[in-house]
Order: sequence, then structure tokens, then C-alpha cells
Amino acid sequence: MKRCLIFAGADIPDYSFLKIDKNDYVICADGGYFHAQKLGLLPDVILGDFDTFIGEAPENCEVIRYPKEKDDTDTMLAVKLALERGFLDIKIFGALGGRFDHTFANIQTIFYAKRMGADASLHSHKESIYILENESRLFEKHNGNFLSLFSYSEKSFGVSVSGVKYPLYEATLENSFPLGISNEIIENFADVEVKNGVLLVIYSKD
Repeated sequence: MKRCLIFAGADIPDYSFLKIDKNDYVICADGGYFHAQKLGLLPDVILGDFDTFIGEAPENCEVIRYPKEKDDTDTMLAVKLALERGFLDIKIFGALGGRFDHTFANIQTIFYAKRMGADASLHSHKESIYILENESRLFEKHNGNFLSLFSYSEKSFGVSVSGVKYPLYEATLENSFPLGISNEIIENFADVEVKNGVLLVIYSKD
């Protein structure tokens, strides 16, 4: 299954972390097209209310326009389109580091995608954000990697973390207390598991 890459409109100061394959399906949410231009990418789709990008769309690119008064953010519209077209691996760029309300909406967007059966994540040059629900995931160590875990559900039960400086085993995290901040990865991989609940995992680069 091919990946879907979505570019949103927040600033991306460093593109060197991006790994793009020629087979990736690319959707630009409104001003996210500026990133595609800088990268020399021809997106498959540009969509949104076009309150940011007002130029000419490239030829051979699908354009979907929405009214400015709408319930969904442009990033959510891009995710919904990706889901409709059968993509279950969705990576979103340009969705972190801007206004906090937009960042929080983007976190809710990847949780929506999780509930729809897809693996969606947010990425910047400094961090990546994932949602884990009743599952486990490996995170590879690079120079200066840290994991922060938050319970996105009211409580998350059976939280275990290995390969880190402060391991956990069968812990319970609550969304009212920040217990899992900045745990350094000290082995080749960190293994994060939640048996019952929803974890927000932030994978940071120091």
C-alpha cells in the first residue's frame, strides 16, 4: 500500500528530514502547496478553501475547492480524502509549530484517522507525533531521541516502555497528570505498549 503525504500550511524551516518516495501520493492542504513548490513536487491534489494559496495551480493536478465557512479544517479535509481513496499510512507535514489551536486540531485529526483504521502521524524537523490505541510500537534511537507519553483517553492502562532511561511496566497514565515526559531512548529501539487506552506519543529530537 502506498503512503499518502499531506502538506499543511505551517512553516517547515528544514526539509532535510523528509524522505519522499516517487510512489507517494501527495495532497496539499491550501498553503501546504508552497512546501511542494519548494521541494519541486507535483502534488496529486490541492484542496481547501484557498484563503492562503491564491496563485495558479499546476497543470495535471486535481484541485478541490471548499467554501471558507465549513466545519472541517483543510488538514482534516485532506485526511478524509486520503481515507476515501484507501490510504492507511498517512504522514502529515507542516502541521506543527504554528498556532497552538491549529496544532491541537491536527492532533485530533490523527486521532480521527486512527479511529477510521489508518495510521496517521504528524512530523516536523524536531518531532513526530503518533497515536497508539491498544497496541505497541517500536521507536528507533538516533542521536538525542526522547519519548514523551500522554494519556489521550481519560486513563491508559497497561503502559509499558522498555529501551529507555526510565522504563515503565504495566503503569496507568491519566490525562490529568504529565507523568511520561522526556524519557531518553538508550537502546537501539524503545518499545511502547498500551494495553487499554489511547496514548499520545511525542518522539523528539534534542
